[in-house]
Amino acid sequence: MEKVARVDQYGAAGARYAVKKLPEITLAFWVMKVAATTLGETAGDLFAQTLRLGYFLTTGVLFLVFLVTLAVQLKSRAYNPFFYWTVILSTSTAGTTISDFMNRDASEKYLARGTSSLGWGPQGLGLGYPVGAAILTSLLIVIFVTWKRTGLTFVIRDIDSLRGESLFWSAILVSNTLGTSMGDFLSDSSGLGYAGSALLILALLGLLLALKPVPVLPNVLLFWIAFVLTRPLGATVGDFLTKPTSKGGLALGTLGSSTALLALLLGLVSVAHTQEKRRVETTAAGVAPIHAS
Repeated sequence: MEKVARVDQYGAAGARYAVKKLPEITLAFWVMKVAATTLGETAGDLFAQTLRLGYFLTTGVLFLVFLVTLAVQLKSRAYNPFFYWTVILSTSTAGTTISDFMNRDASEKYLARGTSSLGWGPQGLGLGYPVGAAILTSLLIVIFVTWKRTGLTFVIRDIDSLRGESLFWSAILVSNTLGTSMGDFLSDSSGLGYAGSALLILALLGLLLALKPVPVLPNVLLFWIAFVLTRPLGATVGDFLTKPTSKGGLALGTLGSSTALLALLLGLVSVAHTQEKRRVETTAAGVAPIHAS
């Protein structure tokens, strides 16, 4: 009866959204989120800096990749871990170069020694981290206010409409870009360094976890704060893996770090895909067929 009611509610065009399209929020979800955002940081730097494609060209290409992966996710009829986490990864990678393009410029501080330019097109807007973060925060607030006014739920597992999922992915792209700015600011300008910045963010995430039982604080609000914070965590961890030892990093390089992180993420997503397949099969086996009376 519930399935029939939901089909009647959304109509033929929206019937596919009666099926769960987004994942449950578990510990495995957060592990994959950190892995994807860290890979987004190292892969974005790989394309823009190591391969010297530049922030402008890389941002344009990666944004197109995001649109393609998003189209696949929106057209899917049920939750598919590969589709979902590919979009998360594409928003993290595009968010890295969007943030760099907004905040940085062609000064020696951001370019390798002996390099005077980086790729084709503008080298960067040079807005700086505070201005860039203010713009992105304002944009994220606009998205959430618009989302609130639609009356649609902020709870991921209950999002079941095209409009709701579109707002969700808009918030993801902007929050990942904002998180990159926050992470780069902590790593480059705060004086904490990569390890210190990562420990600070982990402490904040631990505080959010401790606040979860507090009745006056909605879990949805805590979730979105944690979701944003995992992006600067990925940015600082990514920089810690790739930057030279003289700057406090491990000097593993963007290529080696990205390859290892991609293998880790693929392994985690494969496990999630197998679990989701078993869940669907178990659910299908436990549902009795509906006969017309």
